[in-house]
Amino acid sequence: QVQLVESGGGLVQPGGSLRLSCASSGSIFIIYAMRWYRQAPGKEREFVAAITRGDSTNYADSVKGRFTISRDNAKNTVYLQMNSLKPEDTAVYYCNADIVTDLTLRGYWGKGTLVTVSS
Repeated sequence: QVQLVESGGGLVQPGGSLRLSCASSGSIFIIYAMRWYRQAPGKEREFVAAITRGDSTNYADSVKGRFTISRDNAKNTVYLQMNSLKPEDTAVYYCNADIVTDLTLRGYWGKGTLVTVSS
């Protein structure tokens, strides 16, 4: 059974930084793309950032230049470095990954970690 667990969320003041981690575990053969999404109170879940196995990255316009996504394939972990945080970044951040187990590719989701940006 594959599991994704996010960590690193918390309370931070505007302009501050946080580093989120998402560790994957279980019967993993290979992880392709890994992504971060977020869902603010009363809003739909939205895309934040993505990274391929070849380390190509893509960011939502709202976080471009402030957030950096990276991955450690040996640890099956993806990170999201968040700098210059704004109150509008407040949300539950979810990890998403495309993972091959027994010759089957499917998407997996973590349960989220809460980021609160407030003074």
